[in-house]
Amino acid sequence: MAVSFSAKTLLQNSLSRSAPSAVGLLQKRNESTEFVSAQPSQNLANVRRGTGGRSSFSGLVCTVFGASGFLGRYVVNQLGKIGSQVVIPYRGEPYFARQLKLAGDLGQILFMPFELRDEEAIRKCMKYSNVVVNLIGCDWETKNFKFDEVNNEGARRLAKIAKEQGVEKFIQFSSINSSPNPPSFYKQGGSKYLSTKYAGELAVREEFPEAIILKLADVYGQEDRFLRYYASFYRRSFKMLPLYKQGLETIKMPIHCTDVSKATIKAILDPESNGKTFEIVGPKAYVLNDLVEYFYKVMRYPHIRKTPVHPLFRLKVKWMSMMPSYPILSDDKLEREFVSDKITGNPGLADLGITPINLEDRIHWELMPYRKYNYYEPKVGEFPNPDPPPNLGAPRPVFI
Repeated sequence: MAVSFSAKTLLQNSLSRSAPSAVGLLQKRNESTEFVSAQPSQNLANVRRGTGGRSSFSGLVCTVFGASGFLGRYVVNQLGKIGSQVVIPYRGEPYFARQLKLAGDLGQILFMPFELRDEEAIRKCMKYSNVVVNLIGCDWETKNFKFDEVNNEGARRLAKIAKEQGVEKFIQFSSINSSPNPPSFYKQGGSKYLSTKYAGELAVREEFPEAIILKLADVYGQEDRFLRYYASFYRRSFKMLPLYKQGLETIKMPIHCTDVSKATIKAILDPESNGKTFEIVGPKAYVLNDLVEYFYKVMRYPHIRKTPVHPLFRLKVKWMSMMPSYPILSDDKLEREFVSDKITGNPGLADLGITPINLEDRIHWELMPYRKYNYYEPKVGEFPNPDPPPNLGAPRPVFI
């Protein structure tokens, strides 16, 4: 005989059964000793997930301006390494930024065209980001961009729009020697690069008071503009290397590019870093004369002679400054080359928990392409490694 069950019968049968114990626990939720606070509603897509690494998601959606430059690729790689989504604005040919696609997992590295003067394009690049990193900088002036337009006005524009878009962290890169009145050696008024970098710091602080400013010493690494600048045959004249007062009055504290990229990530993740200025310098201080001599000994050019900057070399710099593309030598570069690195007591790498790399541990690898007799197989001890330059001691604050 067929038996039919109505909805009413099913409901009565279910209610007659004993309720599970979990229901009783739920009914006693008000007796819990833990206080549950109300959480603001948020998009679950932005919540951190995974165990870490490139295939996880760190919760960071970061827009990196200037990512295709020397330092930008290291910062993007570190962001991708912890599983961040990175938006890379680019101008001109996308070919020069496409290699950054490999820094993150599938779909984590995104590219957007922009122009530094186009505020609407900048807003689109920041629309979904909670972190913005400004690595845009102008090392030499061109017919399209002057120092002030990039280092000052451009930085102000990015900070202002980031604040309007609700960005949580803004990272601004600057120079350790930025100053409203940089010292003058050969050019009246000193380096415009350093003065506009200082103006850019003030502009960012005005528009985004919680911004994090990283002031860098000379950064070295693959395809840098420090080691390769001195290694270039354009920088020397035959066997002579012109230096201001032979480099005896200039102090440099070079820092490796990976230390800078790690410091960037630490500053982003540290909730106490907002509004601070960090001075990112190397672990040792060197006299420029000793440092350059060490470079050339590593490259197996032991007989390079340091000389004062003579008029013929200055004429050479003036001529190369007029080159339309990448000028290896320029008037402004010559000015800031001889400014000694000074720290003023702001937090540094130690405050971010980073132990910097020693220059002598990396120098042989970095200068290998410039080494003399590179394809010659020497006998043991034929080319002994030169002694590193004297260390003036750990960097100490100089209050100016």
